[in-house]
Amino acid sequence: MSRNLAITLAAASVLAIAASAASAHALLQRAVPSVGGTVSTSPTAIRLKFSEGVEPHFSSITLQTQAGSRVPIGKPNIAPGDDTTFIAPVPHPLKAGMYTVTWHAVSVDTHKTQGSFQFTVQP
Repeated sequence: MSRNLAITLAAASVLAIAASAASAHALLQRAVPSVGGTVSTSPTAIRLKFSEGVEPHFSSITLQTQAGSRVPIGKPNIAPGDDTTFIAPVPHPLKAGMYTVTWHAVSVDTHKTQGSFQFTVQP
């Protein structure tokens, strides 16, 4: 009987580990420009590093001025060879001021996360 109990406990442990891995989400780990940071020159791209791969067709990045006006940016995509890094080109130099980045990420396992942060471009 103890052998059956050991097998049952081992199977339950494997299922619990698999379930916790499957419930993972793409969480923002790092951003360039940095969250709350200040840059001395306008960034040429917004780079978001996530804890797991993201699906670019279902994920987005938007940029707004402090006044709430949308700033045009290029189409976001994953970095070549790294599906955990999502990049949006910034085609035109940003004026000095505070900006808000808003992102929505759908991870490769289809879980959705979202967030926003601000950064400042120095005059």
